Amino acid sequence: MDQSSNAPMHLCHVNKLTIFINRTYTVIYSVALSFLLYYRASFFFHDTKTPILPSLIVFAAELVSSFEWLLTQAYRWRPVSRTVFPERLPGDDKLPAVDVFICTADPDLEPTVAVMNTVISAMALDYPPEKLHVYLSDDGGADVTLNGMREAWTFAKRWIPFCERYKIKCRSPKAYFSAAEDENEDGALGVTDFIQERQIIQEKYEVFKERVREYARHGDTGSSKRRDHSAMIEVIQESSSNHTFEENEAKNMPLLVYVSREKRPSHAHHFKAGALNVLLRVSGVISNSPFILGLDCDMYCNDPSSARQAMCFHLDPKLSPTLALVQFPHKFHNISKNDIYDSQMREVFSVLYQGFDGLQGPCVSGTGYYIKRLSLYGESLKDDHKDLMELRQSVGPSNEFIKSLLGNYNPNMEMAQLAETQQLASCTYEDDTKWGEEAGFLYASVVEDYFTGFASLHCKGWNSVYCNPPRPQFLGSGTANLNDFLVQGTRWSSGLVDVAISKYCPLIYGLSKMSFPESMCYAWIAIFPICRFFSLWCLATIPQLCLVNGISLYPEVSNSFFWIFSFVFVSSVLRHLYEVLTTEASLQHWIYEQRIWMMKAVTSHLYGSLDAFMKKFGLREASFFPTNKVDDVEQLRRYNAGVFDFQTSAHFLVPLASLVILNMASLCVGIARVIFLGELEKLFIQVFIPFYAVVVNYPIIEGMLIRKDSGRIPPSVTLLSATASIIFCVLGSVIFM
Repeated sequence: MDQSSNAPMHLCHVNKLTIFINRTYTVIYSVALSFLLYYRASFFFHDTKTPILPSLIVFAAELVSSFEWLLTQAYRWRPVSRTVFPERLPGDDKLPAVDVFICTADPDLEPTVAVMNTVISAMALDYPPEKLHVYLSDDGGADVTLNGMREAWTFAKRWIPFCERYKIKCRSPKAYFSAAEDENEDGALGVTDFIQERQIIQEKYEVFKERVREYARHGDTGSSKRRDHSAMIEVIQESSSNHTFEENEAKNMPLLVYVSREKRPSHAHHFKAGALNVLLRVSGVISNSPFILGLDCDMYCNDPSSARQAMCFHLDPKLSPTLALVQFPHKFHNISKNDIYDSQMREVFSVLYQGFDGLQGPCVSGTGYYIKRLSLYGESLKDDHKDLMELRQSVGPSNEFIKSLLGNYNPNMEMAQLAETQQLASCTYEDDTKWGEEAGFLYASVVEDYFTGFASLHCKGWNSVYCNPPRPQFLGSGTANLNDFLVQGTRWSSGLVDVAISKYCPLIYGLSKMSFPESMCYAWIAIFPICRFFSLWCLATIPQLCLVNGISLYPEVSNSFFWIFSFVFVSSVLRHLYEVLTTEASLQHWIYEQRIWMMKAVTSHLYGSLDAFMKKFGLREASFFPTNKVDDVEQLRRYNAGVFDFQTSAHFLVPLASLVILNMASLCVGIARVIFLGELEKLFIQVFIPFYAVVVNYPIIEGMLIRKDSGRIPPSVTLLSATASIIFCVLGSVIFM
């Protein structure tokens, strides 16, 4: 690996044809939207028999939807893709060190064996072992997690040499041994020595799994002390293992550190952001690597070269001074071909982030990112900032940690045994400091990744890049049931709206601190839950209510504006289909995305937005629940078969079922009006809207009326939903008409 040729370590590809198509569509669609909004506005200047309130609500929904669409065009203005050349990196002795941060909180929801697979895969990265340091934050303070770390260290001593010797690409033992042999791409397949050693390693992995599960069955999973326990930090090494230690192998082992911060009920712990900030401080005095890899506990390293690929950007002298982040996409190992919940988030990572990258780069996305440590310290480390008192007020009283910030600091893993490190992980260390406000990951929202990327990185002049190589660098566990999907969506929506309604609203706070298109991208992420729940709830109820009462809200077929409305709908649907097909997804997946967009808008986005407003007005406190990583066999069977599992809260089911019932009823009334009263020309659009909603959401109808299995919508929910629809129709007819 020689850089003497001065060949670039990466290339940026700008697809001019895609840009031309995107910008042309934006112009044409904008003109059509202008005519549509003109038609709506002109209603208020003409004498009409149409009630004003329904028209005003629909107009507001269309304005909000148009505004959201306008923001999304920033993503499509200049999409780019990137190619890296890790073979052009300097030698291993010149590569910078990397700290890996992995967070877990609850061994009941995040099985220890799966977490340890992530830890082992990170330890097995293709990177100089003396420059790789892996930290696991255990917010539950569970003995099973600590013991699992010790077992993982012992197994990794055999696993890492095996991977290096035979060039194994997938470094998660669970994924490696679960995959078919032809999927592992092992160059040594068929070699006797390889087959024998593989068998030995697999047997040791089975022993490792059984020992960890034994700890889980008979040990302490931390359920009694998750919010009340002391700090504990341990460097996993010979002294913490009951097995024979082979010193020559340990020399080629990365540093492995267990961190459980102090938590007390009387002190705010700030969820994942608080855990990451403790890791930032503790690692600062133990290894103090200039770059950090952030991983979710279920997202294992699927390609050992990710660190080298990230360094192709971080070591570029043209990019490096302002580059804070290299973000890889989220991809998942358990996505079925019938991804009915769109767990892969195709649009985000295959379309939007390429456009984000063409501006100033994407936001931090929770996992799979390599971030520059310096960028997380905010204003604490200005070039001219040498006042120790101000540093103490900013980052706390630890002398060792302050030394690590000032340069020329020699970190020492023995620091983990000292009281200084315990202090850094205490629940009172951040009192009267700027942690969570200016330093580290920010606390104002439960989506600490997005908020930190916005307020701490891009608003401070840092840039980022998005790298999406052919082989997924990291693979996690996607949600495979409706309940987890909607709960996760609610949590994300709440955190994003927190930012939208705060002083950090990107359209206000970001305008003077970053490019306008970049602030548009950040603004869309923050406000799209509000836009979608408002516009969809309005358009899924008001036109249907007017249809039942024979009131037209849209132009007749003979009216020239009819074709404007038709063009807006058809072109947006075709545009979505075009993006689905060009990102190698199927026509069937296009339908899935249309459905999930509607389902999330009327549930997750609604409840998340309400939750954010309640927190804003002090009506409730912030909360965070880890996504369930435990697989349910029956739910997995339905997911893989493409069948919805409606075993979730009535809070989610009632809005879904009520709107579908309302649209079914209005469709029936509309058809009757067309057949018996000949009102097709007058009500064509209003008949089509519920027709489209019913067709796309057929699985909900099936869950209410046809299915008899345990995953159906309970009859009591169907009855309650039907009652709610009837009440809405009656009251709506009185109020709106």
